[in-house]
Amino acid sequence: MQTNFTAAQLANSDVRESETILRSCVHCGFCTATCPTYVLLGDELDSPRGRIYLIKDMLENDRRATEGVVKHVDRCLSCLSCMSTCPSGVNYMHLVDHARHHIEKTYRRPFLERAFRRLLGFVLPRPRLFRAALSASRLAKPFARWAPGPLRATLALAPSHVPAPSPVDRPQVFAAPTRTRRVALLSGCAQQVLAPEINEATIRLLTRHGCEVVVSQGAGCCGALTHHLGQEANDYARANILAWTREIAAGGLDAIVINASGCGTTVKDYGFMFRDDPELAGPARTVSALARDITELMREIGLQPPVSPTGRRVAYHSACSLQHGQKVRNEPKLLLKDAGFIVLDPPEGHLCCGSAGTYNLLQSEIATRLRDRKVANIESTAPDLIAAGNIGCITQIAAGTALPVVHTAELLDWATGGPRPRALPA
Repeated sequence: MQTNFTAAQLANSDVRESETILRSCVHCGFCTATCPTYVLLGDELDSPRGRIYLIKDMLENDRRATEGVVKHVDRCLSCLSCMSTCPSGVNYMHLVDHARHHIEKTYRRPFLERAFRRLLGFVLPRPRLFRAALSASRLAKPFARWAPGPLRATLALAPSHVPAPSPVDRPQVFAAPTRTRRVALLSGCAQQVLAPEINEATIRLLTRHGCEVVVSQGAGCCGALTHHLGQEANDYARANILAWTREIAAGGLDAIVINASGCGTTVKDYGFMFRDDPELAGPARTVSALARDITELMREIGLQPPVSPTGRRVAYHSACSLQHGQKVRNEPKLLLKDAGFIVLDPPEGHLCCGSAGTYNLLQSEIATRLRDRKVANIESTAPDLIAAGNIGCITQIAAGTALPVVHTAELLDWATGGPRPRALPA
């Protein structure tokens, strides 16, 4: 794609990166076939190729974002399926992230929309505040029908029960009976509130397999939620980089383990995010290089016997951030097979479930249509349960089916000696 940025524009690192990405696009349109919003809506402007044209025009002419541009960029899930399909290697992720930050700086949204997005960006990354908000939402649920659209969607997804905080999410070290590796675990933010049992299962699984697990002082939200809202995320990322850099200096780390794939995609991108920071560029690259999804690391280690096969039929939902963002596709399925499960591949496995961070709160109509399509495809395989590697997907899919939905790490923990996952019936 030909571009016409000025030398002054290209002095900006973000613009320079976007110009390189735009030039790599050859207009082939392969991305349209795998874009969830284009598949649903059939509008070229709701495809990656259409959005690329809109973003190019906005950035190249240094224009303020218009209502039309905002509408179509907001409808993008950042599922990155287009990146798996693109034969030219267009890094759509970095381009749409740049566009979202430009929108945030130049476009004034309606007051209620602006306030709600700010509220999400402030509350979700703070576990104590998020837990309090969920507890309060139970009181508001009976009045959801009278709430504004985005708030109504939020109340609909709010759980009827909020688990108590888990002691494993406090900074500490979990010893392994026989230590072969030392790893840090990202406790995250929303996940430790919605499903603290996932971190508990992950720690049991890792220590059982020889990993000393460190929950580092100062580490917290990865920044993904605010980053994809176009808001400032570097403070969260910086805190993690510094926390893990101290851990590396103190005792070394063989890996930084992440069990929420949306977080993993962002942590693996820290090197890019801090590429121009003279102090943190090196540490950020180191952190990104050490980042591993739990299934990546467990595949390297291998499940140790005894493994107790259950023979249950598991429909594996491959989270977009895992299969498209991190290119981790086969590891979870191979591990589940090694653990004795019958693993099923639902049709249209490349399409998003509609969760996508805060998407199911901000674009609830499209998100619900995607969820129902995903659930129908999963249920067509007649599974006993559903496995996924991302808390957003788990919450989204569980809202549309009676089948139990559990994290992959919970099933691996169960198969190798841990307790039955809470979501599974006896």
